[in-house]
Amino acid sequence: METWNSTAARAEDIAIVGMAAHVPGAGDIGAFWENVREGVESVRTLSAEELLAGGVSPSESEHPDYVPAGGFLENVRGFEPEFFGLGAREGAIMDPQHRHFLECCWEALEDAGHVPSRFDGAVGVYAGCGPGSYFYRNVLRNRELLESVGYFLLRHTGNDKDFLPTRVSYALDLKGPSIGVQTACSTSLVAVHMAAQALLSGECDLALAGGVTIEVPHHRGY
Repeated sequence: METWNSTAARAEDIAIVGMAAHVPGAGDIGAFWENVREGVESVRTLSAEELLAGGVSPSESEHPDYVPAGGFLENVRGFEPEFFGLGAREGAIMDPQHRHFLECCWEALEDAGHVPSRFDGAVGVYAGCGPGSYFYRNVLRNRELLESVGYFLLRHTGNDKDFLPTRVSYALDLKGPSIGVQTACSTSLVAVHMAAQALLSGECDLALAGGVTIEVPHHRGY
């Protein structure tokens, strides 16, 4: 029988040294764990005014089968592009999923105490995101933006799911693998598995792993 020694590290051990999250009812990981501990319900019902502001017509919201509830981020539009070396226009073009994931990656590194510029090693990124509804519902409806920037650049400038991990690596100047993961509902879990395998095989010395899904328009039921 193997006995556990909390002070003895093994070659295959992996340490989770930092975490971050933006989830309904919690803007950071501390608030999230507090909600879990206290049994706080983060799914809420939207008022008629909120539904109308979210673009839901009265005929739709008043349908007997319509459920005016869901999990919503409090600050889905909030983002400071200058912090990541981006211009205001580029930040506005970016899918909110990319914005929040980029913020969470920085927050996780900050929580871990590993500032990228001072970390002596390769940092990998393994991540995936949901469908890019923001691109189709918001960006492409802006004719002036479409004509001045062009479809190709708009799609690739912070909207295509394939660029989620590489944008993080570029913005934070990370030297390591940058892999997009897309396995539907298991994306985040598979990303963590791939990150762990990369650490064990020596492909990187530190890894960021996770996923993001934000529906746009946001304050709507189903």
